[in-house]
Amino acid sequence: MEPHVISNVVVVLVLLAGFGIAAFVRRNRMWNDALRELWRRRPVAIVVVAIYAGVALLDSAAWMGGVESGEDVVAAHEAKSVLDRLFLGTQEKSYSAPFADAEFYGGADLAHPGSHPFGTDILGRDVLYLTLKGARVALLIGGLTSLIAIPLALLLGVSAGYFGGRLDDAVFFLISTLASIPGLLLLIALIMVMGQSTFSVCIALGVTSWVGLSRVTRGETLKLRELDYVKAARALGVSQLRILVRHILPNLMHLVIITFVLMFSGLVLSEAILSWLGIGVDGSWGQMIDQARDELTRSPIIWWNILASGTALFGLLLAVNFVGDALRDILDPRTLRDQP
Repeated sequence: MEPHVISNVVVVLVLLAGFGIAAFVRRNRMWNDALRELWRRRPVAIVVVAIYAGVALLDSAAWMGGVESGEDVVAAHEAKSVLDRLFLGTQEKSYSAPFADAEFYGGADLAHPGSHPFGTDILGRDVLYLTLKGARVALLIGGLTSLIAIPLALLLGVSAGYFGGRLDDAVFFLISTLASIPGLLLLIALIMVMGQSTFSVCIALGVTSWVGLSRVTRGETLKLRELDYVKAARALGVSQLRILVRHILPNLMHLVIITFVLMFSGLVLSEAILSWLGIGVDGSWGQMIDQARDELTRSPIIWWNILASGTALFGLLLAVNFVGDALRDILDPRTLRDQP
């Protein structure tokens, strides 16, 4: 299957999942009230995250078709996203400062003077375009990796906490072993073995990110399995699987949601660190920051590349952290109990 077809399928699935979650929240009073409270506390942060998500979807929806814009020509067999097509014909020859009329070095006239709000890079590519494309990579790293780490953490943590015995010993040994290995070294080793691709980086981050949530879910499950309604269900002959699905997992969902939001920031930062070390993902903000290191030693310096990518990274992580802190306050029963 062609990459752009897979990308379009993912876009459709994400939109369907969004509509499904919205319908579920609308029917469920508890989650409806929680999201209303979240919107009341952090409307700006939610809007910022939604903008990043919208940009990522625009960069994911792609199709084939010939397009001609200025000096740029897209052949009929080339797949371009909506974002790619919006920035066709913006290529320059080399560096230009934000809103400049001439090249930064040499002073040659630009093909599109004053039309680059974040300037251009050494290849003449619009930095705004590169920055917007980084949103898709960041959300892919944070989202896909979380979809790998969270189910793995739930499977091992809940199983160990509920069944106990040798299974609990084996899982706890695995958790302790992974926790004792420096995370960055393990990440680098996994990426070197699997190859430097987006999917490989996501798998490596997922394998090294599930330990914390697994510990928390194991502890919560140890507590939940001793509650009266769980004991009553076992006494009535309810199957273990049904107890886990109906009584244990629903009481862990607030932890899962909070962990997902807070894990997202750490995963995006981890990818930026990997890019700084030269083993990150192509097109990411971390790679832009890494490439801007040498530009800061030039005279005069090229400052707009690192400013644009750093600001975009900071804006996303700040908004996600604000949403995560608000969700923690709203969904944590202990926090609600302490409120007047």
